[in-house]
Amino acid sequence: MISPTQVLTRQFSVGVIREICFYIPMKLLRTTILTISLLASLSVPAPAQTKSSPAPTSKICTVDLRKLFEGYWKTKQVQTVLNDRKAQLDNDDKSMRDDLKKGSDEYQKLLAQANDQALSAEQRDRRKQAAADKYKQLQDSKNAIDQFERQAQSTLSEQSQRMRDNILSEIKAAVTAQAKVAGYALVMDAAAETANATTAVVYSSGENDLTDAVLKRLNAGAPISTTPAPVVTSPSLLLGTNTPGVNLR
Repeated sequence: MISPTQVLTRQFSVGVIREICFYIPMKLLRTTILTISLLASLSVPAPAQTKSSPAPTSKICTVDLRKLFEGYWKTKQVQTVLNDRKAQLDNDDKSMRDDLKKGSDEYQKLLAQANDQALSAEQRDRRKQAAADKYKQLQDSKNAIDQFERQAQSTLSEQSQRMRDNILSEIKAAVTAQAKVAGYALVMDAAAETANATTAVVYSSGENDLTDAVLKRLNAGAPISTTPAPVVTSPSLLLGTNTPGVNLR
């Protein structure tokens, strides 16, 4: 006699489909559902930033360094000092060259007398010797003038460079202080040029320009004067690293 258990086993083995249920504990079921929900929430992409979100504040600003340099009251003051010094050197140079011109005229006169046949041979010889002595004196004077002009040029150049560096250092300090107050991390010179003589800053809206604010800060300590300050025009003794426009001759 075949038992019921054996019948069920035999029927299942030949392909009889039966419903099979698995028992899952309630605690394990809750844990599984929670895990699936967490994974689903992580897979959802974050919502895109809406148009109403504020744009980040720009950390870059500009200044016109040339405008700051020319508008700073100390630049005008220093320019006056350099112009006065240059005028004094020009006067000294002119005086020496006037003396050289007079000596040259005397030499030409002595040379003419040395060739004057109306004079005796002895007189002509004395004129020739005097002319030779005068010529040597003129050469010495010419060398002294050339040395004076080179030294004057070097003195003006060094003085101009030193004063220019001091002014630029003060301007840079004022720009740095103003930029820190406004919260900027980088300041660019809107007037700068590249090695190819093109503008370094191609475009600027001017919204973040600190030129006027820095210039006001620089000129806050300007002395009160009843006479108008001299206008700095290019070429200037201070605008370049050398001394453009300086000519002692």
